[in-house]
Amino acid sequence: MPTTHTPFDMGAIQASWVVFDSMARLQPIHDEQGYDRMVVLMNALLDAVGEHEDHPLSSLLELVGDLVSRYEQECYPIQAADPKDSLRFLMEARGLIQADLSAIVPQSNLSAILAGKRKISATLAGKLGKFFGVSPALFVTS
Repeated sequence: MPTTHTPFDMGAIQASWVVFDSMARLQPIHDEQGYDRMVVLMNALLDAVGEHEDHPLSSLLELVGDLVSRYEQECYPIQAADPKDSLRFLMEARGLIQADLSAIVPQSNLSAILAGKRKISATLAGKLGKFFGVSPALFVTS
């Protein structure tokens, strides 16, 4: 079944774009200056839109957010944490000591894991994921 497209009024789009572009300069991000400008626009849109998904500017916020996210992923990639570092972080964040995990893993094994001398097994990753309420993948080396 052929799809029909609504014809676009290119004259109206161009006139609107010229006005909009002079204010927002919405364009792909190629450098830090463009990134900074889009972050300022994104923050202003966040302030205006708030939690209202039906706000008239919500789709513009989504578009600007995608531009910012794409640039950040290309220029500032986040490396996956080592499983032992993730475990250490979760323990510290919750004020836990090794003995607090004794029902899940023997303390000698936990010490070896935190020292980097032993890997976290898939079974233990599942138990740790359940205990901390996170994905077990956090504890598996990729």
